[in-house]
Amino acid sequence: MTTYTVPRDQLIYAMDAHNPPALRVPDGATLTFQTRDCFEDQIQDEGAPFTALDWNRVNPATGPVYVEGAEPGDALAIEIVKIEVGPQSVMVTGPGLGVEGQSLTEPSVRVYPIEEGHVTVAGVKLPLRPMIGVIGTAPAGEAVSNGTPGDHGGNMDTKVIREGSTLWLPVNVPGGLLALGDLHAGMGDGEVSVCGLEVPGEVTLRVRLVKACPYPLPMVQTGEHLYTVASALTLDEAAERAARQMSTFLQAEAGLSRADAIGLMSAAGNLQISQVVDPLKTCRFELSLDILAQLGVRPPAS
Repeated sequence: MTTYTVPRDQLIYAMDAHNPPALRVPDGATLTFQTRDCFEDQIQDEGAPFTALDWNRVNPATGPVYVEGAEPGDALAIEIVKIEVGPQSVMVTGPGLGVEGQSLTEPSVRVYPIEEGHVTVAGVKLPLRPMIGVIGTAPAGEAVSNGTPGDHGGNMDTKVIREGSTLWLPVNVPGGLLALGDLHAGMGDGEVSVCGLEVPGEVTLRVRLVKACPYPLPMVQTGEHLYTVASALTLDEAAERAARQMSTFLQAEAGLSRADAIGLMSAAGNLQISQVVDPLKTCRFELSLDILAQLGVRPPAS
């Protein structure tokens, strides 16, 4: 089987319908995206001067990839096969950054080696939990910076977008123009310092075309759960959108009334925060695959 490689020098800084494709692939292709970290590898040690960072090079994504046959109204089902990360991770915070930026007087740059499947932060040994921070397709209208999430995907910083998951993204322009980057060796919900454990790496995935996709997107399926993902200007709006999208899915796929859908979600679902530090905030709504099975709903990735 052919595996297509998108090299790490094919970088974009916005999801844009006018980005020329780095690669064209058939439906069902396996691809490996080589990525730089969210600072474009500008920080290699803790002596790197924070003030010298070029913020115009933040959140680069590798790509985009044109999927043959993809047309507006379709979706890309992206099965994340493997995430491999580099030998060290980087974190920064400082005045004006993250949820406590108003309380910080000096910037902080930390470099954490990755050792035998873990990272040690502030003396605490944390297991490696690689995930993708930025992954999206081109929007139909104006370009969207890779630092901003939206209905096209982008900087969702959602930790369930990880190895073994399947992510659905909308096709808004011919070919979809899929790109990704901003890998994390691990990240807590909220990403409260303004970044996770930022790493370069490689992502291997399979991309499948879903014609005339009826699902509310973006959507993620793990081995145990289905998630609707939504971003908005405020956390309240993002939470409401994520819940509404799951309700819409249940009404369409299980035939539930709106009242029964939202009642089931209130009894057995989980509304979760993905990130609170980007220009738009991101939330997700979690529902177990066991519940879908009891409703007679076949999970989309089955």
